[in-house]
Amino acid sequence: MPVSTNISRIQSASDLTPEVLKKLNEHLSTLEPREIIEWAIDHLPNLFQTTALGLTGLVSLDIISKITIDRNEQHLIPLIFLDTLYHFDETIDLVRRCEETYDVKFNIFKPIDCANAKEFEAEHGERLWEADESTYDYLVKVEPAQRAYEGLQVKAVITGRRRSQKGDRGEIPVLEVDSTGLIKLNPLAFWDFKQVWTYIRANEVPYNSLIDQGYRSIGDWHSTKKPASEEDERSGRWSGKEKTECGMHQDYFKMRAAFMAAKKKKEQQRQTATSNTPAPIAVASSS
Repeated sequence: MPVSTNISRIQSASDLTPEVLKKLNEHLSTLEPREIIEWAIDHLPNLFQTTALGLTGLVSLDIISKITIDRNEQHLIPLIFLDTLYHFDETIDLVRRCEETYDVKFNIFKPIDCANAKEFEAEHGERLWEADESTYDYLVKVEPAQRAYEGLQVKAVITGRRRSQKGDRGEIPVLEVDSTGLIKLNPLAFWDFKQVWTYIRANEVPYNSLIDQGYRSIGDWHSTKKPASEEDERSGRWSGKEKTECGMHQDYFKMRAAFMAAKKKKEQQRQTATSNTPAPIAVASSS
């Protein structure tokens, strides 16, 4: 009997022991992406799709729409989009086009207390991604995501990661649980770029117009270039660095601790600078 028929609806990550995860992944790895997503709809709790509208996420979005239509319901999986304030204009336009195409609204989260890049830079300085990359990642991606998950009571998310994207993604399973207890589903884990692109074209899925200019993996404008190699579609991200992830799929607690340490150090430096500033010399007035 297939594993999927042996379990009732999962209530939380605590139901997914290592043994259960192993058996489920053995089963899910034999399924097509649509079957995986259907299984997730029927079994995972408080399921959302977090997407930056890369090609893989767009395939999942289109599949979810088709399942929704077949079941005669409203869009079955709510959407989360993290607006870092540094997306390409083409990416923001794609959000609008997807909302129109699939008749669904995104839950959009930005860095806390910042409506635009100007406000962000007034608070944190210009080109923070160069001055303190980890803090930048935490402020524009990790904290907003955590705020979204807590505010929307998210327990499981669909991601757009694939093994063929290499780096930290090279061995990802279909189903996993991260350090915060968030369940992550990678329905296209075993697809390659050609399969993704073929689906996009065959199903007339809206996609980022930068793809037609030679881009493949698209993030913030300041850290995205055209890939150096057709064999490594993410080679255009953080070019020249060993970095392969923006922080979204790294250990949250480590990133939070690093952010708090950097924040404390910055505050200490401010206090030191203030205490070392000489007091103004009073000039006596002549009478």
